[in-house]
Amino acid sequence: MLLLGPPGAGKSDLLLRLTGGGWRLVADDQVVLRDGGGALRAAAPEVLRGMIEVRGLGLMEGLDSEAEAPLALAVDCVARGEVPRLPEPARFEALGHALPRIAIHAPDASAPRKLELALDAIAGRIGCRAGALERVPYPERAP
Repeated sequence: MLLLGPPGAGKSDLLLRLTGGGWRLVADDQVVLRDGGGALRAAAPEVLRGMIEVRGLGLMEGLDSEAEAPLALAVDCVARGEVPRLPEPARFEALGHALPRIAIHAPDASAPRKLELALDAIAGRIGCRAGALERVPYPERAP
């Protein structure tokens, strides 16, 4: 997933919580996008690979990271008041690819779980009856 937002929006803090929960770091602060194998892919600039800025600690390096990953979701990290209760579907477009786009308040304790739910809906494991991912097909249900 691609985290978007201005400085101070909570992107790096959310990334710390995600990696603490088993997710893998690709890039922090800067990302290189490319068209690869029918998917939009993200990588860190080589000089920043394995690094993350941690407010209050500094620029940390040597973290385990992935060289590159396909993207399935774009996430706008916004102020709590800017997160719509029932959002309309939106898209992030780059290099001829379109990704579902959602908005969250990154500092919320529930933010990592919201991202897991969004990715589950995109993968077809659960459905979204109304809201940002409503056009994602429902998973097949056994009778």
